[in-house]
Amino acid sequence: MAELKRWWFVGHLRSEASTHVLHHAAGHRVRSGRGLSFWFLPLTASISEVPVEDRDLPLLVSSRSRDHQEVTVQGVVSFRVTDAERLAERVDFTVDLATGKWRATPMEVVTQRLAELAQQVVNDWVSKVTVEEALRGGVEQLRDRVTAALVQDPAVGDLGLQLVSARIASVRPTAEVERALQTPTRERIQQSADRATFERRASAVELERAIAENELQNQIELAKREEELILTRGANERKRMTEDVASKQIEAAAGAERATLEATTQADGLRLVEAAKIEAETARVAIYKDLPAQVLWGLAVRELAGNLPPVEHLTLSPELVGPALTRIADQWGTQR
Repeated sequence: MAELKRWWFVGHLRSEASTHVLHHAAGHRVRSGRGLSFWFLPLTASISEVPVEDRDLPLLVSSRSRDHQEVTVQGVVSFRVTDAERLAERVDFTVDLATGKWRATPMEVVTQRLAELAQQVVNDWVSKVTVEEALRGGVEQLRDRVTAALVQDPAVGDLGLQLVSARIASVRPTAEVERALQTPTRERIQQSADRATFERRASAVELERAIAENELQNQIELAKREEELILTRGANERKRMTEDVASKQIEAAAGAERATLEATTQADGLRLVEAAKIEAETARVAIYKDLPAQVLWGLAVRELAGNLPPVEHLTLSPELVGPALTRIADQWGTQR
């Protein structure tokens, strides 16, 4: 608001650049402009102050759709004053020269008229569509319709106003209807999630089956290789045992042949020794054959003496020597 000061019968006004001031005195317009600063006589002056900056008008409209459902539209309409003198002629923006405040509520009147125009456009559109259509494309369509209506409506131009923008934040039904409308979509999403879960489980089962088949094939392959290994080990063991038996047979045959050879050699040696003994005995017997009896007796005595144990003392009695000498004499006489 403008800054007002009074000194006795004179007043001074200083306004901001965002406000348009109109000064009337004695029924005539004295000055008009933005950001003015001037002296005036309070007794004859009438001053109006019109804000010319951009202003936002919150918009909240509750309407009924074609299918009799409550729909709430929320948005913001931005506008500005382009012709302050025309607006001041249509709406009272006079300020109190003592306090500097508006005598009435002019901006409420302006926003009320704009809100009614926007509400009329919203109600007209919502009443022609179903709640699903309103939710599906309501934000864009309402924004375009409100913008076009406020731009083309001659009442807005007659007030000296200009639309800056129209923004629709949301188009929503009641909570119950919104939940009911969300149910099919929620169910489809849940079905898609369940389908994805089932597909993931099926994929996991298929993967597990492939892994199990791969493990089974690996086990079969390992069993085949183990069987081949067992067969190879058995063949090697049989071959080793065969070779061992053959080696032992060869060793036994060699031992038998060696024992036979040794026995033959020993037998031949024994036969040669015995033959030599027999030959020597035969030769000795042949020698003894032609020897006289006395020699033979002498040899016999010598042989006997050689085989007798050692004799330390010998006692010859007549009883022992007499018969012996008698026998010797008898044999000697017989041989003669």
